Amino acid sequence: MSSLKSFIKEVRKAKTIQDERSVVQKESAAIRASFREESGDQNIRRNNVAKLLYLFTLGERTHFGQIECLKLLASPRFADKRLGYLGTMLLLDENQEVLTLVTNSLKNDLEHSNQYVVGLALCTLGNIASQEMARDLFQEVEALLSTSNPYIQRKAALCTMRIIRKVPDLQEHFLNKTKPLLQDRKNHGVLLCGITLVTDLCLHDPELIPHYTPYAGVLVQHLKKLTSSGYAPEHDVTGITDPFLQVKILRLLRILGKNNPEVSEQINDILTQVATNTDSSKNVGNAILYEAVLTIFDIEADSGRTTLGINILGKFLTNKDNNIRYVALNTLHKVVSMDPKAVRRHERTIFGCLEDPDISIRRRAIELAFTLINNERDVGLVDKLLNLLSRGKIDNEFKSALASKVSVAADRFAPNKRWHIDTMLRVIRLAGNYVKEQIMSSFIRLIATSPSEQDYCVRELYNALKEAKDGKPKSNGNGNGSDEPVPLPAFTEGLSLAGSWVLGEFGHKLLGAQIPGYEIISILQSILESPYNSQTMNEYAINAIMKLSTRIPSQEGTHNNVATVNRILQSHTASLDVEIQQRSSEYSNMFGQPDEIRIGVFETMPAPELREQNRVLGEAPAPKPRNSRKKDQDSSLMDILNDAPAAQSSGGGSSNVDLLNDILGGMSMGSPAPVSNAASPAPGGQQRSAVADILDLFGPGPAASPSPQPAASQMGGLLDVMGGAPAPMAAPVVAAQPPSVTVYSKNNMEIALQLQRQPDGTVYIKARLANSSLTETLSEIQLQAAAPKGQRLELKEISSTTISPAGDAQLQMRLSESKGAPLRLRFKISYNGATIGQVRDQFDWAERR
Repeated sequence: MSSLKSFIKEVRKAKTIQDERSVVQKESAAIRASFREESGDQNIRRNNVAKLLYLFTLGERTHFGQIECLKLLASPRFADKRLGYLGTMLLLDENQEVLTLVTNSLKNDLEHSNQYVVGLALCTLGNIASQEMARDLFQEVEALLSTSNPYIQRKAALCTMRIIRKVPDLQEHFLNKTKPLLQDRKNHGVLLCGITLVTDLCLHDPELIPHYTPYAGVLVQHLKKLTSSGYAPEHDVTGITDPFLQVKILRLLRILGKNNPEVSEQINDILTQVATNTDSSKNVGNAILYEAVLTIFDIEADSGRTTLGINILGKFLTNKDNNIRYVALNTLHKVVSMDPKAVRRHERTIFGCLEDPDISIRRRAIELAFTLINNERDVGLVDKLLNLLSRGKIDNEFKSALASKVSVAADRFAPNKRWHIDTMLRVIRLAGNYVKEQIMSSFIRLIATSPSEQDYCVRELYNALKEAKDGKPKSNGNGNGSDEPVPLPAFTEGLSLAGSWVLGEFGHKLLGAQIPGYEIISILQSILESPYNSQTMNEYAINAIMKLSTRIPSQEGTHNNVATVNRILQSHTASLDVEIQQRSSEYSNMFGQPDEIRIGVFETMPAPELREQNRVLGEAPAPKPRNSRKKDQDSSLMDILNDAPAAQSSGGGSSNVDLLNDILGGMSMGSPAPVSNAASPAPGGQQRSAVADILDLFGPGPAASPSPQPAASQMGGLLDVMGGAPAPMAAPVVAAQPPSVTVYSKNNMEIALQLQRQPDGTVYIKARLANSSLTETLSEIQLQAAAPKGQRLELKEISSTTISPAGDAQLQMRLSESKGAPLRLRFKISYNGATIGQVRDQFDWAERR
């Protein structure tokens, strides 16, 4: 039988995984054979158990050696007991039935005369104790808490933590035994373990806190002695006396002083002493300072000490260690509401973190900078955030978050509409493709509801589109001539969508600025013919061109604007994009009808109705008081934008923010809404609809009859203009929602998919992520998806990276080139939970037909 050293050498000499497995299997077989022989030689048994422990570290199966560990426990030799207890802790857990055989050995060893044997038993019990073992052995542990041996006291205190966690009813037996541990002045180890035990008791049962508040003064004396004592070599860590004990004392004082003015008054002075005397050049010193800061914020400290804590965090922001800067930003974000002025003093350092190479620090810095903007006087911070976008050194993911933060801040704290619109124009010019759909839609709604600013908006957007068309460099948009120009990519999505909608709706306002209509059409034609456009950009552009034909003169000098628009539409009637092809064909047919019909159909849209539930930007009907924004300040970007429904792509169906449907007054081309008879007056003296007036152009309607006519027959003339009327229908058909398929359900997370196929082979997928827990919040949610080769999968940002209990979030996807084949996708999901911890999972899903 080889020794443990020889076995390890053989494993390490293996050059391949097959060779290693061969060595392990051969040795495992030899160990089994030795166990069956029952030689009784303790040296052989100890050697075999040592090999088993090495196999355990390699991840091999070792269940066949559990009984051998128990046999070593019964040996009177210390070497055998030590290895036996080590094997018991590693190879067994509280769910093993064989663990019941260990109880008697533990009971005997807890009463052993050798302190090291007692220590082994306490250590093992503290690691694997089950409820039954805790109830059987708590009396022995309780007795050991009162022993005069510091070595046993330390281990007994930690073992007590395990017993009370397993059986909370037993805590009353240990309550009086724990108090003397807080008064030990001779041994730092006993004091450290005692404080750890008391902290654990108070956290799991807050009703026990009053039992320990009288000892706050004793803890303050311990901490004062540690901070003022000289060099102590047995407890010194880089020049600081026992930083572990200092951190534990501060943590317990924080628990005792919360909501307790008397205890808070006792510990205020020592907190100031710790904060001013601790060396912050060492990492251990920063750990003590961080605990002191948390204690200041949790207890009832005065404003001076709160400012001191914020200043310490501000000093952390200048540290070179990324972890320290992240902790400082995270803590400042939580306490900014306590003293905003003190946090504002570190504004320059916070904004410096926005350019940190570490993206996690940048994310926390932007959230903190956003919370500093809490009234109209702080709008200057918005310009600083926009200057970061103008430098062109920000990665795309961060650019999207920064643009969204600035947009929401402008919406909440804009001093006037002109500033609000200027800020949003800068966001659109600088962020381009990274402006979210909700923000873009709400910006358009803001323009539509601001008649006094429409001339200014249309002129600014026209100039921006003209610069993009000509490929000229642009300034960073803040009006400072000293800024270096930054190249603007031609026709970014945000600029194209906003510009197309505004030019189509209010482009005629440019005629007064000596800008001819044919130049406006040329700008929109350039957008439509750009090779890098998305489907939505093309849809907006072609709608804007058609609407503009009714708002500008038909003839300007030698330019026939109507003929130009008709020619553009005719050139796209054979487009590969089915949506563009259909719109071009329908709009071209309208030029064969009288101009009054086209002008009536594409008349100016009324200002959209503002609804609080889908508002991101713009003005609310009834704004909330300024002092009711604490929840918004504490929420992340995804939480803010989650109030608005996620906009779907216009090719995938209707959307709450789809402005294309609004062009026809909210009518659906597939199932027209019922319309009153054109020849009869409007009921109740109300004005007739614009559609009814258009029907008058086709002649008088059918005579009124007792039975109502189908809507399709009444709309036949108008639908003929659009390319032929469908067969009469008894009632409008409402499109059914696509069915939902649950593809994942595990660890409080449920994922369901809704599929919607398009004629061109595109599939729109809406993923709904739901939190099935009623008590636990899921955070840091990330969902990734991949499609087979040959298919292109596009993912939008998830609506929220944090899901509250019983809440949900949405994620939009678009899959191209599916060619009607069943879908196959691979997903990766990751998220955090308070009880489940970090979860990372991967799963495949295939469509069934």
